Amino acid sequence: MKKILLYILILALPFAGMAQKSQRYKIALIDLMLLKRQKLSALPLAKELNADGIEIDMGGLGNRETFDNKLAIDSIQEQYLQKVKALNLEIPALAMTGYYAQSYCGREHYKESIADCIATMKQMNVKTAFLPLGIQCDLKKNPEKRPSVVTRLREAGKMAQDAGVVIAIETALSAKEEVTLLKEIGSPAVKIYFNFSNPLKEGRDLYKELRILGAKNIAMIHCTNKDSVWLQNDPQLDLYKVKKILDQMKWSGWLVVERSRDAQHPRDVKYNYGANVAYLKKIFQ
Repeated sequence: MKKILLYILILALPFAGMAQKSQRYKIALIDLMLLKRQKLSALPLAKELNADGIEIDMGGLGNRETFDNKLAIDSIQEQYLQKVKALNLEIPALAMTGYYAQSYCGREHYKESIADCIATMKQMNVKTAFLPLGIQCDLKKNPEKRPSVVTRLREAGKMAQDAGVVIAIETALSAKEEVTLLKEIGSPAVKIYFNFSNPLKEGRDLYKELRILGAKNIAMIHCTNKDSVWLQNDPQLDLYKVKKILDQMKWSGWLVVERSRDAQHPRDVKYNYGANVAYLKKIFQ
C-alpha cells in the first residue's frame, strides 16, 4: 500500500508544478519586505509562506553608478537559480527600490543602473523590472520634472524593448494621468506597476482606476495598502470586487504583497505575510 501511495505522489509532482504555471493569478512576496534584501534565505521563507514567487531587490543605490547588486556575482546568481528551481518558485520581477529615495530623473548614471538591471534579468530569465519614480521624481509634486522623466523612460523603454523585457513604473499620478504619461513615453516596454495604496491614500476610486488603466497598461500589481491591518481586515479594500474587475478586464499576472501589516506586529514577517498570502490565495486561486 505504501508503495502505491508513493507511486501516486511521484506521478502527481509534475502536475503540481503545472497547476502553478497555469494559474491566472499568482501571489508573490518581496525579499526586501521580508527583511531579507538579496538574501538567499528569502526563497525558502517565501515557500514556507506558500507564495508562488518572490520579487528580488537589486540592492542599494546610494552614490554608486549602479546598484549594490550581489546577483551580478556568478556564484550567487547560480545559487538563486538552483534554489528557485528546487523550491518550484518563480521570480516575477527584479526591483530597483533604490529609486524610492534616489532621483531617476536627475542621476547622471541612470543608464548604467537600468543596463545592470536588464542584464541581470536576462541572465536570470526575469521578464519584469520594478522602477518606482520615488520622492524626487514625483510628478504630482514636481511637475517640472516631467520632461526629464519622459526622456529617460523613453531611453529605458528602448533598452527594455531591445532585451525583450518590461519596465513597470510606479507613480503618484491618477490612472488617467498615467495613461497620458504612457502615451507620451510611447514604449510598449514601459507599463504601470499598479499599487492599491496609491489611489486609496488619495481618496480615488481604486476600482475605477483599474478600469481606466486597462489590462494592457498594467504589468503587475502591488496588492497592498498602508500598514494598519491585514488585507482580510481592511475596510478600504474589497478584493472580491478587485478580482471581478480583473476577470472582466481579462487581466492575468502577479499580485505582489508589499505592506498591509498588522500595525501592532509590523516586524512579525510570518504572522503578517502568511495571513496575507493565504487570503489572496483564497480569493484569487
